[in-house]
Amino acid sequence: MESDVPPPNSPPPPPPALPPIIRQRPVSRPPAPQPQRPSGGATGWIILTVILVVVVGGVFVLSLLGSMIGAGPSTLSGHGGQHGLIMSTIEDNSAGDDILVIELNGVITSGSIDGHGRGIVELVKEQLEIAKERKRVKAVILRVDSPGGEVMPSDDIAELITKFQKESKKPVIAQMGSVAASGGYYISAPCRWIVANKLTITGSIGVIMSGYNYRGLMDKVGVRAEVFKSGKMKDMLSSSKKEDEILPEEREIVMNMIMETYGTFTNVVSTGRSKAAELNGAAGRTLSGSWASFADGRILTGNQAYELGFVDEIGNFETAVARAKTVANISDANLIQFQAPFDLGSLFRIFGQTETKTLKIDLGVETLKLKKGYLYFMMPTAL
Repeated sequence: MESDVPPPNSPPPPPPALPPIIRQRPVSRPPAPQPQRPSGGATGWIILTVILVVVVGGVFVLSLLGSMIGAGPSTLSGHGGQHGLIMSTIEDNSAGDDILVIELNGVITSGSIDGHGRGIVELVKEQLEIAKERKRVKAVILRVDSPGGEVMPSDDIAELITKFQKESKKPVIAQMGSVAASGGYYISAPCRWIVANKLTITGSIGVIMSGYNYRGLMDKVGVRAEVFKSGKMKDMLSSSKKEDEILPEEREIVMNMIMETYGTFTNVVSTGRSKAAELNGAAGRTLSGSWASFADGRILTGNQAYELGFVDEIGNFETAVARAKTVANISDANLIQFQAPFDLGSLFRIFGQTETKTLKIDLGVETLKLKKGYLYFMMPTAL
């Protein structure tokens, strides 16, 4: 009979076999969809749209808030409404009379200066027409801060001031700021009274025409100008002519033109200051007998201009306001301005056809480009 007990020193039985390991393949899943990002061009358009919305909305809100403020703009009625200008109050003194303040800053140019296509001459003309019709307006203060500018618009503004004073019998008081030189003085000369700060830069009575000749540079790089002309004077003021190709007749023609324009300038000064002295009497200043020798293009300080009779009084804007009340024979007045209203349509003209092909952003650095071949009443340091 066999026994189930294993014999001594026998090896232990093998362990029971384990079941085979079954390896499962991982279940493949489709990749999660990734959010699509707009392309670079689309991103640019989105940013531009957001900026435009913010700018337009901000300007609209500011305009709306300004119209809600008591001292803000109010719509002109009657004659003023025809010009599309609005009236804003600078200083409300609860008076029955008004003094209109017209600001003329920067270079006097024939180009448009606002979103409505107006030029400086047109804006001044419209404001003077409104002042002429409004009985409440007893005087005008012309605040000038300009180094001068083009000959024709300067002359146009001077004629507008002369005509306005003659027809309306209302005085125009010129108040000179930091600079009122050349064309800036040209438009001040016809005024009934001129106020300048003691440090105002004024004078510069003269005419200038400038340009560049790059013929020497052309010869160095091997560039030759080919000119076909109908007459010997047709290429006057050409920048590519050699020095010996400039005819004496050309120089004479240009100088005669400059001196004729200069004669107009000195006549405006003489006539304007003489008329003012006649009306102001002993209260104002008369031109010095030697004033013409100082009308050679040199600049003057306000004090020097006062001594020579080019201005009537040394002071500031408050001085001009007080003088306007005295000359207009009124005890008190509100100070007002006429301005072009805000127009959303003019803001978007930068995307359509305009006279200006670039959008200028003022970064605080003044740039000035004078057109070649133009006559200017311009302060020398501004060229």
